[in-house]
Amino acid sequence: MTQAASRGQRRIAVGVVTSDKMNKTRRVEIGRLVKHARYGKIIRRRTVCHVHDEKNESRAGDTVEIMESRPLSRTKHWRLIRIVTKAPGTAPLPETPIV
Repeated sequence: MTQAASRGQRRIAVGVVTSDKMNKTRRVEIGRLVKHARYGKIIRRRTVCHVHDEKNESRAGDTVEIMESRPLSRTKHWRLIRIVTKAPGTAPLPETPIV
């Protein structure tokens, strides 16, 4: 039995990074639309996930793909897979420090 099969299928989601102020941690919001039970109006709801970003490569406003994982801390249960689209107006960080 392979390792992936023994762990089971992990959830994958796409969301938007809303906070990148923590080191190696991002706050990602996954939006969804639900219908109100009584009035039928479509309401916007969100799920907030704390995501582990090992290389600190994502920035606020980026659309990212995340995967569920084992608990990494009290609030982190997701890992960053890839950045789907970069936020407009964000420049990549320079490799060498500016003197």
